[in-house]
Amino acid sequence: MSNSIQANLAFDQQHIWHPYTSALDPLPCYQVSGAQGVYIHLATGESLIDGCSSWWTAIHGYNRPELNQAAKVQIDNFSHVMFGGLTHQPAIDVCRKLIEMTPCGLERVFLADSGSVSVEVAMKMALQYWACQGSPNKHKFITPRNGYHGDTFAAMSVCDPVNGMHSLFTDALAQQIFAPAPQTRFAQTWNEDDIAPLEELIQRHHNELAALVLEPVVQNAGGMRIYHPEYLKRARQLCDDYGLLLICDEIATGFGRTGKLFACEHADISPDIMCVGKALTGGYVTLAATICTEDVAQGICQGDPGVFMHGPTYMGNPLACAIANASLDIIATGEWQQQVFNIEQQLTTELSRCHELEAVADVRVLGAIGVVECKSAVDVAALQRKFVAAGVWIRPFGKLVYIMPPYVIRTEELSQLTQAIYDVLA
Repeated sequence: MSNSIQANLAFDQQHIWHPYTSALDPLPCYQVSGAQGVYIHLATGESLIDGCSSWWTAIHGYNRPELNQAAKVQIDNFSHVMFGGLTHQPAIDVCRKLIEMTPCGLERVFLADSGSVSVEVAMKMALQYWACQGSPNKHKFITPRNGYHGDTFAAMSVCDPVNGMHSLFTDALAQQIFAPAPQTRFAQTWNEDDIAPLEELIQRHHNELAALVLEPVVQNAGGMRIYHPEYLKRARQLCDDYGLLLICDEIATGFGRTGKLFACEHADISPDIMCVGKALTGGYVTLAATICTEDVAQGICQGDPGVFMHGPTYMGNPLACAIANASLDIIATGEWQQQVFNIEQQLTTELSRCHELEAVADVRVLGAIGVVECKSAVDVAALQRKFVAAGVWIRPFGKLVYIMPPYVIRTEELSQLTQAIYDVLA
């Protein structure tokens, strides 16, 4: 390793705070010099197959020509203007596409900075909606345990209070109502008992509940749990029966990751409010959106203050919107469907071997998501070193070693990822 790289990494370790790390004992970092296709190139010369699409964003791979070109054209035109009182073609186009591709009934788009912010916006929408309907007492949220919705304060309040990474802040967070997590797995026979706890809680608390917040079909960072679509279908019905809004957090599952364009399509339902982000720009730049029905949008503005009081400084950033348009155009070709189907088949076959390993408790797959759950928490730094040595980038957390690769990954590249998981855990 060269002196300059060593100096960079030493500075990084001493002065730069990375996600979910300690300032006292930070996890090691690897300096990136470039990325192309499904490969992340390190400054030290290694090339790693990216198994997590840079936290589930880079679905089209890195350095995608169409996305590069969209960014270049837009930045030569204008990179940003305020969205208050102004609009522009990239924002109009991306909102039109989102309305066309998302489930029926979602008609109003609020552009946000990040996934966490889109959840904050969704929750704020629900609260203002009920206040303007003359029901300010409907100010709490219900959500299944094992969920994860982001690191900002409202989003933290609906994350799992134990394993959602935010237990330290419990006393400072709004106190929400948590239902037991769904237990019937995706491919199992539906168990009617699975919905009973949620129904009982909604029945008991519906007068104070603004909305049900959940991740449809896959609970992601809260445990990578994949559950039966019937739970989601019944949740939609309960919201209708008891007067709650349904907020679907599709930040991780949207744009094809589960084998459907949006995970709520597995249950053939449409939410009142949907959050999207992550893959929206194909991993190029941060952008998210909160999309709601016309009923919600009109309801929010029927009383004081008559407007929705939220406006991020970089809302509707033209550069981000232009790249998002190019990403959505790639998705619109439908190529992702065969890609994700092929990934699912290969993951199902190749990860099944991990069942035989002593350290492994469970293996599960849906779409382009493969999860190997260990019996105990893994040593992230140690596993990371072994994965890098094997030529792959896989980022475990807790008990989970998972992969959510770019859709453009080739068969042999995906096999290198699954083989590395088997070898390292063995």
